[in-house]
Amino acid sequence: MKAIVVTDRAAGTAGMTLAERPEPPAAINDVVVEVHASGFVPTEIAWPSTWTDRADRDRTPSIPGHELAGVVTALGYGTTGLSVGQRVFGLTDWHRDGTLAEFVAVEARNLAPLPGDVDFTVGASLPISGLTAWQGLVEHGRLRAGQSVLVHGAAGAVGTMVTQLAREFGAYVIGTGRAGDRQKTLDFGAQEFVDLENDALEDVGGVDLVFDVIGGDIQKRSAGLVRAGGMLVTIVGPPEARPANGLAVDFVVEADRAQLGEIVRRVRDGRLRTNIGKVATLDDAVAALNPTERLEGKTIIRVRP
Repeated sequence: MKAIVVTDRAAGTAGMTLAERPEPPAAINDVVVEVHASGFVPTEIAWPSTWTDRADRDRTPSIPGHELAGVVTALGYGTTGLSVGQRVFGLTDWHRDGTLAEFVAVEARNLAPLPGDVDFTVGASLPISGLTAWQGLVEHGRLRAGQSVLVHGAAGAVGTMVTQLAREFGAYVIGTGRAGDRQKTLDFGAQEFVDLENDALEDVGGVDLVFDVIGGDIQKRSAGLVRAGGMLVTIVGPPEARPANGLAVDFVVEADRAQLGEIVRRVRDGRLRTNIGKVATLDDAVAALNPTERLEGKTIIRVRP
């Protein structure tokens, strides 16, 4: 099969190449999925799991990408809950070969049914951003109606999902970003916008929840805005700062079939809009994932027409 592989950690995304790789077998509780569309997060190249297995052994050449939408083509021994020919989408294991390929083997529990009226491109855009937003707000942030949320990177793939879900759950949303992100942030539902390059973040005042995708100085300053009993939730590693009278938590997104179902249901009924930017073929994936300019929205690789 054709796949994108990486072999050189120092080269980053520039080290990606299109290669021929063996088709994966279906192990116990696995399914093999014919990939129709794949998502990719650029920070994957810095993750240890891209380069080594769980025992810290080198596993290159590895295939990156962990979001997919496609069709089940084979079931492993003991696999239940899915069937051959079923449309699915989901999030694959970090330590295994990923979804920038024509086929991928994945544990069945990491996938959810993809309704027939949801395009594969849309399905592949949802797992990481949708699950990150859901888990950060609901499981870790314990968001309640009437609270205020400061969403960093609000025009990005994760940020637009966080904004929309937070609004649905009854929160007041303040989004941040660059000046050019203002209109998009407001269009996705934020009630206020803070230009991090020109506005004073501290003018926001107190908030109940900070959703951090930036870290560093912005995270430290944001911690000071969290009200007593509030929460700072971050996805960029262990918190560098903690609210004086609140909590800070970092987390790594996990696959969850029920939550994927909640997310795709909201896409179908119009409560959630996707934030897809460029769509490229697998043959053009290396160039698409090494852009020469800042891209708007999430890049999706359409593996099959």
